[in-house]
Amino acid sequence: MSTKSVIDAFESWRAGGAPLVLATVVATEGSTYTKAGHRIIIAANGDYQGLVSGGCLEGDLAEHAQAVAAGSPAKLVTYDMRDEADELFGTGVGCNGAITILLQRLDAENDHEPFKTIVAAHHEPAGADAAVVVGGNDAVLGQTAIRLDDSIRTWGDDDGIAANLTSSLTGFDPTAQSGRRQIDAGDGPIDILLTRIPPLVRLLVLGAGPDALPLIRMARELGWLVTVADHRDQAVKLAAPLANAAHCAPAARLSEQVNLDDFAAAVVMSHNLEADRTYLAQLADTRIAYLGILGPRARRDRLVDELRKTGSALDKKLHGPVGLDLGADSPEAIALSILAEIQGLVAERKHYHD
Repeated sequence: MSTKSVIDAFESWRAGGAPLVLATVVATEGSTYTKAGHRIIIAANGDYQGLVSGGCLEGDLAEHAQAVAAGSPAKLVTYDMRDEADELFGTGVGCNGAITILLQRLDAENDHEPFKTIVAAHHEPAGADAAVVVGGNDAVLGQTAIRLDDSIRTWGDDDGIAANLTSSLTGFDPTAQSGRRQIDAGDGPIDILLTRIPPLVRLLVLGAGPDALPLIRMARELGWLVTVADHRDQAVKLAAPLANAAHCAPAARLSEQVNLDDFAAAVVMSHNLEADRTYLAQLADTRIAYLGILGPRARRDRLVDELRKTGSALDKKLHGPVGLDLGADSPEAIALSILAEIQGLVAERKHYHD
């Protein structure tokens, strides 16, 4: 269940005006399915979208959430699966980890905040940062601040805590995935969780041939936002229903059609040497972290050499042949190899920084 599926469920459920519950992973130890900062939503009837475990804990968590949806204060729920006794008397998961989850009520009177703003942050190419009280004083548990577009919004009744949350965000490193801070709020220490709200992955597919279709379908299944472009009208018509956006235009007009800096990754697969060269020339100086080019290494080297003469620098971020070496021999397997490579990059796995 992707972040996009959680967002879609939220938009659908909140339209009915019923209270919802935001479940945020705030601490983990040992082996766990998700880490601090991961969020799902739970409806008042116990339905949920997203997973904090592999499906082992969500039913029990939904029962806790129903009390919060009915008006109980925000609460923390901890599952400790490290004890062998858990197999006999507990959930029986056997994952050798512990996870603590914060449950917060989202209601129509407050426009289902702060998750409405979290959703907006996911749709921003730069994402956002969040700070939430996760311990120390039950009266302010769940009080939240979000830094989005160089401004900070807060939710909660305690102005002093809001100031501390704002200060914590100001000093938070946006390259970090999460962090903890403890402050002295007068009545005792308050624990704050600082997390990134990552943007939805935006993928640009340049070329709408038959081999692009499984790439688009699979990327959408991952919850990514996919834009496809091609100069062939019929090809774009076939790809358009699968993508979030589609453009039919000459390769030279790509930058007029879309803001290239909005994308995390682009895959060039037009099967036309001149079109590929034109696409790469426009992509070279953008903030896109991943550029993939379909075809053999010799073809890639030819394109790189030609573009280098014009001053375009592609060496650092161009991946070609595109995708991980999985022995792919079909459009579907090639799509899998491409998406796996991009996923590793956007998740900032170590081997992309060696």
